[in-house]
Amino acid sequence: MDFYPEIVVDDAQAEAIARGLHAVAKCDGLHEREAALVASFLADPTKAATALADLERRPAITPAELAESLSSKDLRLMFVKSALLLAWSDGKVSAEERAIIDTFAIALESQDKVDQLEASVKEYLLSHISGIQNVDAAAAVAKEMNL
Repeated sequence: MDFYPEIVVDDAQAEAIARGLHAVAKCDGLHEREAALVASFLADPTKAATALADLERRPAITPAELAESLSSKDLRLMFVKSALLLAWSDGKVSAEERAIIDTFAIALESQDKVDQLEASVKEYLLSHISGIQNVDAAAAVAKEMNL
């Protein structure tokens, strides 16, 4: 099973996703990995730094704007999953990240899927370290992620 099933995303939807992810990332301080994930949704990755700077100057997207831009269930679930992946990218989800993800999930009518999506994000992240030689370190990471 693909972590991200193929979903067609137009430029306006990609911008809305990037703005939403930027809001999640910025709420507790924008980290390098988070910035890279946000930039991956922007149309031209060669201009990621400029696009991220543009996002900094714009007002944060509101939950209502995000919901209007992401009208399909698949796009909405992809956003919530991406927001959770972004939040976990630094190894933990802050209270601020959790609050904004929950707010977006409610607006996107996806709040009943957050736990399931978060479990898939954790499994995905853990699968990337499962082959390392230091089993104790992998087990510690899994424990920290409540797996």
